[in-house]
Amino acid sequence: MKNTEQDYSNAAQLCLDVFTKKNQDYGTAWRILRPSSITDQIFIKASRIRSIQEKGSQKIGDDIRDEFIGIVNYSAMALIQLNLGAVTDNAEVNMAAEDAIDKYKTQITNAKDLMLNKNHDYNEAWRDMRISSLTDIILMKLFRLKQIEDNLGKVIVSEGPEGSYTDMINYAIFALIKIENGENY
Repeated sequence: MKNTEQDYSNAAQLCLDVFTKKNQDYGTAWRILRPSSITDQIFIKASRIRSIQEKGSQKIGDDIRDEFIGIVNYSAMALIQLNLGAVTDNAEVNMAAEDAIDKYKTQITNAKDLMLNKNHDYNEAWRDMRISSLTDIILMKLFRLKQIEDNLGKVIVSEGPEGSYTDMINYAIFALIKIENGENY
């Protein structure tokens, strides 16, 4: 029996390591981004993954694995931005590294908790999915999210942007687990 909780934690740790190192390199410059700009960044990553999956080759050396890590990290940043709001003053861009990491960990923990509840109900169906399907679902979530953003966040029966970002974290982590287990993308 596979241990989804441990696999998830391992993949999440990989993402945290990248987030922490990039925070050391760049600080929290991402705090200037509005959530819609982060959505577009995630869209670029997901579109690149799909393009490589469809073409079967790539010309830039960055691995698909790195793009899924980017989707996780940008989604966590978007959730932080939704909670705090994007800054408008250059002086407010800098957040203490420990604070940024704590806020990031909170978002990943919330996503993991949701995944565990859904995983119980769906009986680990994601394990039988293809990585390309996970990519397509992330892209679908992005198109839905862009529509919500274009409607200024107003929804009638749908979940708000938080649900989309959280789901993208989980689908990207599922893809990372599958990649770590040697599945082809």
